[in-house]
Amino acid sequence: MAELKEAAQRVQQRAQDLGLDITVRQMPGSTRTAEEAATACGCAIGQIVKSLVFKGRTSGKPYLLLVSGSNRVNEKGVAAVIGEPLTRPDAQFVRDITGYAIGGIPPLGHASPLATYFDRDLLRYDVVWAAAGTPEAVFSVAPVALSEKTAATVISVS
Repeated sequence: MAELKEAAQRVQQRAQDLGLDITVRQMPGSTRTAEEAATACGCAIGQIVKSLVFKGRTSGKPYLLLVSGSNRVNEKGVAAVIGEPLTRPDAQFVRDITGYAIGGIPPLGHASPLATYFDRDLLRYDVVWAAAGTPEAVFSVAPVALSEKTAATVISVS
């Protein structure tokens, strides 16, 4: 683990703490976008887990949506499930809440607890790939295990 950046090491450790057996991989190029990640991982774009932070317009509460790389979030539809309209917070809010910069936000191991919602389309795959704390670090995992270990509510996001 010594070759991994500190943020990626935190993700590896947090996953282990949750009982999730993953191996964080440092990629030679960027995995910041779903397209870049799919190319780097040699997988379909739908197998990429986008970790997107939203903020409740009324409560100010942060919400984490784990979304298939091929999907766009239907904010009104998701808001109906969550129970309040959503806004997109600024990068500093996201960093403060998660402990990670946009482009490397993992689906677990955040600085603050987050209500987490899991895109049901990710369950179509045997393996999905998620960011691991930096724009070049990723890990693969079974989507069912990821949804369980993050205590996520499975919903339709698109």
